[in-house]
Amino acid sequence: MTEQPERWLVRKPAVASLGGVVATQHQAASEAGARVLADGGNAVDAAIAASLALATVEPWMSGLGGGGYMLVRPAGEARTQAVSFGMVAPGALDPADYPLTGEAGADLFGWPAVLEDRNLRGPLAVAVPGQVAGLGLAHERFGTWDWAELVAPACALAERGMEVDWQATVAIAASAPELAQDTGCAATYLADGFPLATPWTGDAPRVRLGRLVETLRRLAEAGPADFYTGEIAQAISADMAALGGRLSAADLANYEATIKEAPETGYRDARVRTAPGLTAGPTLVDVLNRLAASLDPGATPPGGAAYVAYAEALQAAYAERLRGMGAGTDADRASCTSHLGAADRDGTVVALTQTLLSPFGAKVMLPQTGILMNNGIMWFDPRPGGPNSIAPGKRPLSNMCPTIVEFADGRRAALGASGGRRILPAVAQLLSFLVDFGMSLDDAAHCPRINVDGADLVEADARLPAETLDPLKARFPLAVRPHGVHPSAYACPNAVVWDPESGTATGAAHVMSPNASVGAP
Repeated sequence: MTEQPERWLVRKPAVASLGGVVATQHQAASEAGARVLADGGNAVDAAIAASLALATVEPWMSGLGGGGYMLVRPAGEARTQAVSFGMVAPGALDPADYPLTGEAGADLFGWPAVLEDRNLRGPLAVAVPGQVAGLGLAHERFGTWDWAELVAPACALAERGMEVDWQATVAIAASAPELAQDTGCAATYLADGFPLATPWTGDAPRVRLGRLVETLRRLAEAGPADFYTGEIAQAISADMAALGGRLSAADLANYEATIKEAPETGYRDARVRTAPGLTAGPTLVDVLNRLAASLDPGATPPGGAAYVAYAEALQAAYAERLRGMGAGTDADRASCTSHLGAADRDGTVVALTQTLLSPFGAKVMLPQTGILMNNGIMWFDPRPGGPNSIAPGKRPLSNMCPTIVEFADGRRAALGASGGRRILPAVAQLLSFLVDFGMSLDDAAHCPRINVDGADLVEADARLPAETLDPLKARFPLAVRPHGVHPSAYACPNAVVWDPESGTATGAAHVMSPNASVGAP
């Protein structure tokens, strides 16, 4: 068992509202979504506004240069729709550009090292971004507000400049050597070569995110298509060509987000909708199928037998995932991702997960647009011949797991998290806390979790009592770790629940994140 340096107990109460809620990883984004709800927008409108706002307040997590997945359960409809806008390898990508060095990789992915880390950072690490296409498609199908109105909050936040609080300083400092190698990133995030920081007293500094505010204004005026076939697309492709990247104007023009009915499975008396395809959705279904056979539901909080069942189900499901969906490991423990949930007064609920993949993505800020680009090529196995090997025009295996749960009493929950391979264990346990143990969202958000992400080791929250830890220790190699602020040993979930009986929406934000919050009208 490890030392526990952090001994405080932190609570962040769930927020309930008759007007809907938005739960994100940053207060400013949650407030942007809540204002949309207050002015009559629906949950999809609010989610889009919050999503775009996140690009301006925590740009190392997600943004216009990334991708993701959104699940929407519209009020008055029986089906949940999945909007898929993951990254895609450029059509001109050449696997020969990523020769192996023969050494072990240092990226926590488990992949062998590639020459000059070309799959991790720099222009050759960039995949075709789908973020704007996905938000645009969701707006077209489900939105009620004008597109420009939903981009406006992000424009206003970008105009103010990103506040460099202590959490931003930590993020910048952790990536400073790589940020220093890109002209735009260095000019934005490093002052005289050092990470920006808040002074001991006084206000936090604010920084202009390159030309991002101009890009957002253009996006508001011209619409999402401009990102793929208009002025923004021309600027992106020109900058990428100048940098030596493979992403082209044709890649942008050919990119399409998709929307289709979300896969559905039963778990106890609930119905669970998951993200499709190369996500953690299919593996979540595998975990639930195993828990249905091995876990005994109860009216009391889960004990040692329940956590052993969680660990066994997660280990078995991850083994199947890595064997069948991707060669080797798709470890993503260093990823920076955003998850948000939204519910409106009418009962539409949204689960949206979006990412640049690594912190600050490829550490490439495009000069003409201020867009931080993803490093989606990092998701691929650089070894040839596998199901997840690098190839042109290919979609990689990811860990995103937005999920919508419908309970027998009509309640709807939208769940999800950030945290790479830690996402799936968090979502599975939150779902079980709600369904198997009848917890409130507030109790579920504060309940200690374990992490099992494909390795033999089980990581357990230090708040778990000895009678729960002992059965885990007897069955698995066990590391007891605090659920701290930084570094985080566990995923960072945000969730919402809508109750048709009372019309109340409740949101819970990641407890240990100082900035995560729930916004309500």
